[in-house]
Amino acid sequence: MAGKNKIPKKDLSSQKKSGKTKETSKKHDIPEESFYASPLYDLLYPFRPAGSQWMTEYTIVLFSLIIRCAVGLGPFSGYGVPPMFGDFEAQRHWMEITQHLPIHKWYWFDLKYWGLDYPPLTAYHSYICGKIGSFFNPNWFALDSSRGYEAQDLKTFMRLTVLVSEALFYIPGVVYFVKWLGKHRRQSPIGQFIAAAAILLQPSLILIDHGHFQYNSVALGLTVYAINNLLDEFYAMAAVCFVLSICFKQMTLYYSPIFFAYLLSKSLFTPKLFNIPRFLAIAIATVCSFLLMYGPLYVFGGDQGLNNVLQSIHRIFPFARGIFEDKVANFWCVTNVIFKYKMLFTQQELQLYSLVLTVVGFLPAMMIILFYPKKYLLPYALSACSMAFYLFSFQVHEKTILMPLLPITLLYTSTDRNVLSRVSWMNNIGLFTLWPLLKKDGLTLQYWVCLLLSNWLIGNFSFITPNFLPKVLTPGPSVSMIGENYHYRSLLPRNIFWKVIIVLSYIAMGAIHVLDAFVNPPVAYPDLWVILNCTLGFGCFFLFWIWNYYKLFSMIKKSLHHL
Repeated sequence: MAGKNKIPKKDLSSQKKSGKTKETSKKHDIPEESFYASPLYDLLYPFRPAGSQWMTEYTIVLFSLIIRCAVGLGPFSGYGVPPMFGDFEAQRHWMEITQHLPIHKWYWFDLKYWGLDYPPLTAYHSYICGKIGSFFNPNWFALDSSRGYEAQDLKTFMRLTVLVSEALFYIPGVVYFVKWLGKHRRQSPIGQFIAAAAILLQPSLILIDHGHFQYNSVALGLTVYAINNLLDEFYAMAAVCFVLSICFKQMTLYYSPIFFAYLLSKSLFTPKLFNIPRFLAIAIATVCSFLLMYGPLYVFGGDQGLNNVLQSIHRIFPFARGIFEDKVANFWCVTNVIFKYKMLFTQQELQLYSLVLTVVGFLPAMMIILFYPKKYLLPYALSACSMAFYLFSFQVHEKTILMPLLPITLLYTSTDRNVLSRVSWMNNIGLFTLWPLLKKDGLTLQYWVCLLLSNWLIGNFSFITPNFLPKVLTPGPSVSMIGENYHYRSLLPRNIFWKVIIVLSYIAMGAIHVLDAFVNPPVAYPDLWVILNCTLGFGCFFLFWIWNYYKLFSMIKKSLHHL
């Protein structure tokens, strides 16, 4: 990274932040890595020699795919629950209708069942998957007669489509992102792949896509490709990738203010005023991408071409469902316990209030990127913006937490233990808010295994080991190499306030799980444990969001100080 885009030295140097000198690091022969005192480091440590480093990438990708396959052996959303079943049936049904019906009927067909309500790229993806599946067994996607089909061979095929989609769209983008940052931070290859492994083993995405059953990894992967193109300064291509992510899943609009501000700033303000060729290239790429996605709906819509496009847009923004549907850890659902919004306000008023709160929530991050478009600020700005949408916007689902968790999890590339502690905390809280949904799907075993495995691998049990738990939970070789004089650092922030908040939130999580497992909720309040889950989640998300903004402003202040 050249010129003003250099990441501040203070933000990159974990040696300075940890108070270690170069002599100390040399003495112990331990590089400063994201998770060097962890089982994940121990797992990849044998690949440190230059001749073995090429195997590291294949090892972490293969390991992450194995975990996904194991989760996929479990049940899925709506398994054996007629007549509507769940998301598995919805995805299968879209593969059914896209290959048997003409395009102009896709967004109009049997809307009371599982009518298509995702953007066109999802429909095209469903069409391709359905065509491939019909080659093996036409009964899987036979029109009308295949509803509720749940045979094991179909489950295997559907799980495989998620694996292949993620291997194409998500995993390569994450690996490239980590390599790019590692190269510009002069981080060792082993450190880069440890961070990549931590990102790829994020439990929430694994459990939703490969357990519950969805294709979020495609939209998130396209978003990561867009970020990568911003890092490489391929701005028109970044616009294309982001448009494709929106056209696969509309929830990636949560990132749109940041991408808009960054691309606009790079076109109009930096490095020179009014870079008209760049602005035109981005604008043309954006318009052409949308035309490519929505064009077939218009061209093959016959006399109703425009109505066909408008119907697809109407379907993907379901304002008629109300400000929230299921229990979710955001502002509206949690405060609705006290203020019954649907009784106090009309739907149009709630739409306006949610819009105002959401804009107020993401506007500071947008303005920061507009006037200070630095690459190292992108993950923080994206997480602040998307979290504002999750907390305050209209019609949010529990699975939508995957949107803010993407840029948050990308911060596993940081070498600042204070950042890593909050990122791991957010991943745990995010997964916790998905518990009611995963429990309903019968994914209890998968939930606990992924929660414990992901935390153990990154050393998140270190704040209670090695003194109080068996040695098997202690990060082994990477710590035992160092010697008795090494000051063991836990994966908790230095600030005492945040230590207390994080530990207390984990205790509250455990208490709510115990209540949910062994105590029946009061008859008058059957959803009490779910409400407690949402309330704890909302409180933690809100606190992280505030810290995220504090981090953004403090990083800008430090950068300006060093100019």
